[in-house]
Amino acid sequence: MATKQQITNDINLFDAIQQFCADKGLSREAVLDVIKDSLVTAYKRRLNIDPECEDISVEFNEKNEVVIVVSKEVVDLETELGPLQISLADAQEIEPEVALGDSVAVREKPVQLSRIVSNQARQMVFQRLKEMERELLYDEYKAKEGELTHGFFQRWRNRDTMSIDLGKVEAIMPRKEQSPGERYKQGDRLKAIIAKVELKRERSREPGPIITLSRASADFVKKLFEMEIPEIYDGLIEIVDIARMPSYRTKIVVRANRSDIDPIGACVGMKGVRIQSIVRELGNERVDIIQYTENVADFITNAISPARPVDIRVDYEKREAIVVVGDDSNIRQAIGPKHANVRLASQISGYRIEIYSQSQYYEEMSSPAARQSLERLFQPQTEEVVDERQETIIAEEEALYEEEYTGATDEEVEDDEEAGTPLDEIPGLTPRVIGLLESGGILDVESLIEMHPDELAKVTGIGPTTSEHIMKLLAESVELVDEESSEE
Repeated sequence: MATKQQITNDINLFDAIQQFCADKGLSREAVLDVIKDSLVTAYKRRLNIDPECEDISVEFNEKNEVVIVVSKEVVDLETELGPLQISLADAQEIEPEVALGDSVAVREKPVQLSRIVSNQARQMVFQRLKEMERELLYDEYKAKEGELTHGFFQRWRNRDTMSIDLGKVEAIMPRKEQSPGERYKQGDRLKAIIAKVELKRERSREPGPIITLSRASADFVKKLFEMEIPEIYDGLIEIVDIARMPSYRTKIVVRANRSDIDPIGACVGMKGVRIQSIVRELGNERVDIIQYTENVADFITNAISPARPVDIRVDYEKREAIVVVGDDSNIRQAIGPKHANVRLASQISGYRIEIYSQSQYYEEMSSPAARQSLERLFQPQTEEVVDERQETIIAEEEALYEEEYTGATDEEVEDDEEAGTPLDEIPGLTPRVIGLLESGGILDVESLIEMHPDELAKVTGIGPTTSEHIMKLLAESVELVDEESSEE
């Protein structure tokens, strides 16, 4: 029979369990199941019983007493009984009507077991409860993965890893997830995104959870925009892409899902109040807001901001682009510190971008290899457009031929053909440019020489930059002809 002290201890145990569950946020039933399993496991280990044996269980009676119930077989022995056997005489004291071969439920109090069994059970209970608490924290923070959280800087675990107190648990922020320009001292409050939550075993600690925070990721900036810009949170404005170099610059591409909303204006806010709060949180990092457009040249023009290109050449097939800025522009501004501006523009556009000043561009384009590159960059975006343009040029040439040469003698045709120098005699002038010139009525070198660059720039498809390049090739060709004439 249990003593008054034993009953009091059991009651105190249940009070302690109730308090523990309230403090840790654990289920009382789950904690009691852990205690049951630990007592059964310790009992089996102590008596060398098969772990798979199901003849042992734990009950809590109406007096809140912990009882181990063992189903034992009734045998005709008095000595050398196995752990799951009981003599007939002892069994009849429990159930008078029992017979040999029957089973009897024997109830024992844990305090009646050996001290070793009690210690083993206690250790297993503590271990399992710690695991339950960590699994509960893992489930809670795993559901928050990708969300913003607040914490307090505690200490440096080593030179590279910050320890952040989140209240219920301690998180880490490795060097690669930190913003390089930021410095913290103990107790500083900071905001970060929960980048990763995992459970794993390390040599010096129990199973997780290991919570990794980040202030360097593009997702951190995205969450800040969602928090500060109601139109983004509500889905009226969509964040298309983000490229970031922490502490230097961030480029964020947005577009409105309604025609009456200005996405850039909404993100900046009245007098810049919205974007200023984000910039402050990022440690005064530069943030460029770019409006999305499907036109690649226009998109790259927006992406290279704050630089203002005067010309852009795009190779759609190889996804490359040349951006020319004016000689009076600061080319360092276009490239940015540590090439941040051009790198981020390339990242969000998906095109490899090269930056040139106008003088550099024309100097580079004077080489044959560069001319081939220029010829490639003159090509339209799709093969269908190329085919359509070529068909137009061919049709115009055929009509011109029929108009000028129909009914003429062979000698007249030959005289007309010899009247001017063909445009393809100019070294470096591509078939594409020749086609554009001929479409504009410029059929020979002599006609081209007589044209002013401004007049040439007005020809469809040419433009100021191409006009200057053509005139430069023409000047080089004319100089070559003059040198040959002088030698003769």
